[in-house]
Amino acid sequence: MWSATPEEAARAAYHHPGPPALTLYTIVSNETGSGVHTSLMVNASQRVLFDPAGSFHHESAPRVGDVIYGITPSFEKAYESMHARETHHVVAQRVEVTPEVAETALRLVTSNGAVPQAQCAASTASVLRQVPGFEALRQTTLPKLLRQSFAEVTGVAGRTYYEEFTPPSG
Repeated sequence: MWSATPEEAARAAYHHPGPPALTLYTIVSNETGSGVHTSLMVNASQRVLFDPAGSFHHESAPRVGDVIYGITPSFEKAYESMHARETHHVVAQRVEVTPEVAETALRLVTSNGAVPQAQCAASTASVLRQVPGFEALRQTTLPKLLRQSFAEVTGVAGRTYYEEFTPPSG
């Protein structure tokens, strides 16, 4: 996969006007309910997406290692849409944090480096556990368990996004 230069990433930097926040994404199988991928969007002095061992790419959103830069609202929507399909849905858990906490998360994800396949939840948990207020997160390799632990620590239930699939009622 193509990797951008630090200069390309710097040129693509996007500052979202909303409050500092962390959004944990969990991609969930519609068939089994199990988590299949984890990523973390950080809204700090710039908004980036830590997509460990992920496959999302676009020439307008440079990727350095496992960090994607220039995450505008349209790229956020594209990321969710790429993962939500007939077979999967997306759970997004967003929690507002202080500017200092957001900058700590930004520094940690941008210095983390590339993550091996099947280590998305483990690497995201490892990063988050270094962020003030998130030390109690469970260290796990399972996206579903990380999602549950994130909800316990933050109190955020999240929102669910489906495309091309209607969840069963009841």
